[in-house]
Amino acid sequence: MTTRSTTSKRGLTILDVAQAAGVSKSTVSLVLQGSPLIREETAQRVQEAAWRLGYVYNRQAADLRRRSSNTIGVVINDLANPFFTELLISVERKLVDAGYVVLMAHTHEDVDRQRKVLLSMREQNTAGLVICPAQGTPLTLPRDLQGWGIPSVIMIRPLGEGSYDFVGAQNSVGLQTATQHLIAQGHKRIGFLGGLSGTVYKERLAGYSKALKKAKIPLDEKLIISTKPNREGGREALTRLLQSKEKPTAAVCYNDITALGALTALGDHHLRAGSDFALIGFDNILDTAQSNPPLSTIDIHPAMLGEKAAGMLLKRIETPTIERQIFFSEPDLLLRQSC
Repeated sequence: MTTRSTTSKRGLTILDVAQAAGVSKSTVSLVLQGSPLIREETAQRVQEAAWRLGYVYNRQAADLRRRSSNTIGVVINDLANPFFTELLISVERKLVDAGYVVLMAHTHEDVDRQRKVLLSMREQNTAGLVICPAQGTPLTLPRDLQGWGIPSVIMIRPLGEGSYDFVGAQNSVGLQTATQHLIAQGHKRIGFLGGLSGTVYKERLAGYSKALKKAKIPLDEKLIISTKPNREGGREALTRLLQSKEKPTAAVCYNDITALGALTALGDHHLRAGSDFALIGFDNILDTAQSNPPLSTIDIHPAMLGEKAAGMLLKRIETPTIERQIFFSEPDLLLRQSC
């Protein structure tokens, strides 16, 4: 049977390309689909032959034949936070190397926008999805995606119990490590800055509380300041603490962006992190190494998390029946001048 999805406007077929490149029809097909199974020199020979002959691969028709496209959707909740940008870059790199085209969508923490984006990607027969869920995403989302028959991986924010593939970090362990370090330095009034709700927030707050309890330091609710986890929220949170009667001497932050905002608040009060106040962030985004002073942080290895998520999705696409895949990165305390 003639494969209509592999003919060009000049009537050329993959058989012509195969003959010109000295390879089989199946090899040409794999190269045109971007398969990593073909050796680089062979793939280059096929591509040069196709170019020389003027052959055009009809990818849309091939997608219809396969009932899915060679595109993968990556849905990110907050690109204003460099942490998620770094995730996106590593996810995209891994998927592109595997021969896929990445379609990215930014939901801006809007659940309704996320729903519309996912429906659109479904209509385009997306081969798979990598999702950082927006705050407030229904816990039924993984089950809905499984019902659609689209392989998917959830990143960073878990969505309850289920059989879905997930990549995240040991949040409680990371914040406990940061808080214990500050306690070991002699700090007893330690603030917790940023974050509003959600599983990740609860896990990180639990790590903070556990460290205080282990050191027999009473938990003071007035030292926990909930704000949006961004620069403005971090500045606001630490400003409020510095204006209180019993000021803290240190703080751990929900994430690095919050901590960078807290650095601004210290400057507003003519204080410097490291000498006047101890401060630790969470995530280890690239900006932390260049802040003034460089920010101590909990490194959960953003690039590795993105690569793991992409790798999981590729395995799920290749073998849909494999058991559930779960990965949690181990947090590392990265000490710099801010504490």
